[in-house]
Amino acid sequence: MFGAADFTVGELQKPTHSLAQGPQSWLNYGRFCVNLLLVADLSALLADLDAEGAALDTLLQAMPPESWSLPTPSDGWNIAFQVAHLAWTDEASLLAVVDEAAFVAEAETLLAQPKGFIDRTAAVNAELPPEELLVLWRTGRTALSEALAQVEQGRKLKWFGPSMSAASMATARLMETWAHGYDIADALGIRPVPTARLRHVAHIGVRTRDFAFTANKLEVPTEDFRIELNASELDPAGLDPAGLDGVSIQQWVWGPEDSAQRVSGSALDFCLLVTQRRHVEDLDLVAVGAQAATWLTIAQTFAGPVGGGRSAGQFSQQQHDGSNL
Repeated sequence: MFGAADFTVGELQKPTHSLAQGPQSWLNYGRFCVNLLLVADLSALLADLDAEGAALDTLLQAMPPESWSLPTPSDGWNIAFQVAHLAWTDEASLLAVVDEAAFVAEAETLLAQPKGFIDRTAAVNAELPPEELLVLWRTGRTALSEALAQVEQGRKLKWFGPSMSAASMATARLMETWAHGYDIADALGIRPVPTARLRHVAHIGVRTRDFAFTANKLEVPTEDFRIELNASELDPAGLDPAGLDGVSIQQWVWGPEDSAQRVSGSALDFCLLVTQRRHVEDLDLVAVGAQAATWLTIAQTFAGPVGGGRSAGQFSQQQHDGSNL
């Protein structure tokens, strides 16, 4: 979670958090998504974060011990590595909340190290017995949620990139939990039930549009895009039936109605695209306008260098829209 996103996709969608582009890439990211507050009620946002963690926890509890060594689509990362990464980032986030000075010292040490410290930090706990690793992650995420609930309004939390609000940190943690959870589900050949909590992931995807263009050294669009996402097939968990801040739970929209640059389609598919968990050719998304079409090929919700994404046709159709858990 650098800046407002906790995971990075490297060569084959492997989270690397590479600093190859230097600290400026993280600062540029923060310019575009320093405030990702979606719901005014932090407690409601934390409830969504808790629910996302619980959903992945249920999946992990049901796995036999041998499944923890299954490879995931992130090159070199098995399921245990994915969970260890989540646990480490929750621990770092908690430190940022409860002991700012200690976090700053730790961040300076890690950022001074060569490329690959994210792999190394995850590796520390990836070899734990599955039951111990699950408890470690479960304890850490619970402690973080409780700590975020106590953050004073207006406080900015230190991070590896720009400082952020408690709401931004919670949103980023939810996004990463969902994305890495999808990697785990892919390793198991199943598809988690998508919920309306994906609204948070989609929001970050929209807000990081300009960063994606900048990271790819392309001219940043000067006008807002119109985004229209069909959320009718999502489980409404996480949203009140009346909608969120007046927004329909059937369709999520951003941008002016008369924009010439438009993206429309499945809310789930948009989230899979911006987290680079699926290739655009395998998704139900339509772009109108050259800039919108370009965006769908470069979108990323994570900070740092440009990600490699997934390959077209890498996953079976069953893994995309069948075999629900």
